[in-house]
Amino acid sequence: MNDRKYTVSAVGQRVEQFLRPLLKQCGFRVDYEMGEGHPADDDFETPDIVVKFSGPDVDYLLANRAELLLALEHVTMEALRLPSEDHSRISFDANDYRLLRIEELRVSAAAAAEKVKRTGQPFRFNPMNSRERRVIHLSLRNETAVRSESGGSGGFRHVVVYPAGMASLPDPPQPAYVRRDGPYDGARRDSPRGGGPGDRDRQRRGPPQRRGAHGPPRH
Repeated sequence: MNDRKYTVSAVGQRVEQFLRPLLKQCGFRVDYEMGEGHPADDDFETPDIVVKFSGPDVDYLLANRAELLLALEHVTMEALRLPSEDHSRISFDANDYRLLRIEELRVSAAAAAEKVKRTGQPFRFNPMNSRERRVIHLSLRNETAVRSESGGSGGFRHVVVYPAGMASLPDPPQPAYVRRDGPYDGARRDSPRGGGPGDRDRQRRGPPQRRGAHGPPRH
């Protein structure tokens, strides 16, 4: 049974109308091809449509764990007004990043499971997006000595691997500042309490002087 919901013929033109001008405006020397996705045997990712990027600037899209590639994917899904549960049906890729990342996550899941078995203590992954959490869960689905579940909220959603018989633990407090490997849920790079580049500039200049209605600042 084919449960394909989106096809290139149905939504490809809408993707093109949004993505092509955006890339041109940003000045990226990249091109892309859209094709129908083919379900893999391991069912870790089964997109309906795959958009594959190539070109001289493709490395910029893949920097910082494909931060820009995934951001482009996200804003395109929002522009198409796809419901959040359908975002995984259209996948952006370049240089087989998706395949390599899935393998990396599978290895990490196996290592976490072995550590939990050895120590009897839960293992908490760093925050990641829903697709990557799904890969972790699927990697451990046949394990009997451990189990996995998602925790946290918003940009702090993560996976915890527990010994099979251990009850779930409460989520730790969310830090005011977090640096993550990927962009997937939009956590801020600067602390809410300041410390970003703009704050450093203001510190060097000193506080703004209050001016009167006419003339120079009053002291």
